[in-house]
Amino acid sequence: MATASSGVLLSTHSTLHLPKTKPISSVYLKTQQQAVSSELGFLTSQLSGMKLSVDGFGPQSLTKQLPISSSPFRFQPIARRVCPLTGKKSNRANKVSFSNHKTKKLQFVNLQYKRIWWEAGKRYVKLRLSTKALKTIEKNGLDAVAKKAGMDLRKE
Repeated sequence: MATASSGVLLSTHSTLHLPKTKPISSVYLKTQQQAVSSELGFLTSQLSGMKLSVDGFGPQSLTKQLPISSSPFRFQPIARRVCPLTGKKSNRANKVSFSNHKTKKLQFVNLQYKRIWWEAGKRYVKLRLSTKALKTIEKNGLDAVAKKAGMDLRKE
């Protein structure tokens, strides 16, 4: 008898003997789902700050023919939960239950949309800032904080 690399036994009479298959358990399915979700998590972390949208999605869009050069998919930037002046971003923490069971959770930054008067530009600038950045701006001024962060207010 010869053994193939896949573990299938082949006899000299060319009869194929397959090993007995076990029924698929729910544990196996859960591990497969976790593997797929971890791969999706990696993909979403690589595309953070982007949103995938489909143009003309609906039953009628499935029947119409699209030219090969045009794609119905677009990447659009979305507002991330990061303060542009201080660089503060979400923190990973444990949520601890009464039974001391720990699950992961995100603690987001307290971001606020604010219109701030920019003295050098003689106009209002609308920014999405953390509350810590607002206190820093009140103390040091908008120009000093933006210069330290390397942010150009003329673009805003």
